[in-house]
Amino acid sequence: MKAINRPIEEIIIHCSDTEEGLDYKANDIDDWHRDRGFEGIGYHYVVDLDGTIELGRDLQRAGAHVKDHNYSSIGICYIGGRDSNGEAADTRTDAQKQALRNLLQVLLSVWPHAHISGHHDWTKSKKCPCFDAAKEYADLNGDVYVQGNGR
Repeated sequence: MKAINRPIEEIIIHCSDTEEGLDYKANDIDDWHRDRGFEGIGYHYVVDLDGTIELGRDLQRAGAHVKDHNYSSIGICYIGGRDSNGEAADTRTDAQKQALRNLLQVLLSVWPHAHISGHHDWTKSKKCPCFDAAKEYADLNGDVYVQGNGR
């Protein structure tokens, strides 16, 4: 992994807010984000249903995934987040869970002081990523983020 010219303090997990089982890809998210006026996909990585990790926005560039936290974070999005009834739900496949854990381990080997959190930790108007990322990855984090505790 090449060095980047910005500090990484957070690794923020997202979901694509799509129905479980629908096999969207990073290119689809890129299109959706461009339609919203972004300069391309806002996430740095996308975890597909089969566990494939796709590259999104170049790590040299700040993401476009959490207002006021993009410059110092890496954004990861897994495909899913809605059940078959359209309700917010943790729809990660086993392959996605394993791939996400592996990706986090690699990123933390480069940025060991980065904290893992979920999008919902930064905005109460969203349920994304539909699970408690800080709690689930506390064994990797070493320091669980609790909003307002200042770490």
